[in-house]
Amino acid sequence: MNDLTQTAPRPGFAPLDLGARPLTVQFAAVLLGTLVLAISSQISVPMVPVPVTMQTLAVTLIGALYGWRLGAITITAWLFEAALGLPVLANGNGSLLSFVGPTAGYLFAFPIVGAMVGWLVERGWSGSRPVLAFAAMLAGNALCLVVGALWLSILIGPEKAFLAGVVPFLLGGVLKSALGAAILMAFGRLRQRTQ
Repeated sequence: MNDLTQTAPRPGFAPLDLGARPLTVQFAAVLLGTLVLAISSQISVPMVPVPVTMQTLAVTLIGALYGWRLGAITITAWLFEAALGLPVLANGNGSLLSFVGPTAGYLFAFPIVGAMVGWLVERGWSGSRPVLAFAAMLAGNALCLVVGALWLSILIGPEKAFLAGVVPFLLGGVLKSALGAAILMAFGRLRQRTQ
């Protein structure tokens, strides 16, 4: 057996393999994931109109580690908490107004981003393949910027949306993608040791 067949994940595989766990474990994972998302939202550099946060790192990792379905459910549950008024978004925000303001496009993109990254990781774009893991994370960050900027362009125009809603986040997106890929690699190594 060669190295490629030993490290390639089975189809439908997510690093934490939560889909194979009991519903109580999955429910606990969703609650933990929403807490991680809320905490990552508070790690923020205030900018106008969109702050720089660690949300995209958390969103991509939850998708990657939980799998596309449970990742999207977790991220949607977190957004539902925000809609209920819980202070789980950047700078302790949370209300229905968050879903019509400048950051709404990014918020609506998050479940899609988590699902996409989870789907890619389940198909082998994981820690056993660092370049593909980085590409999956980068694709998630890029999708978030595109959807976020599209909404922002409705509010402030395309050029301003690009300059305020994309450009300041490019370097951070690359760095968060590299960090996300490194975390996936660490999970992959840990999983190999426990098997």
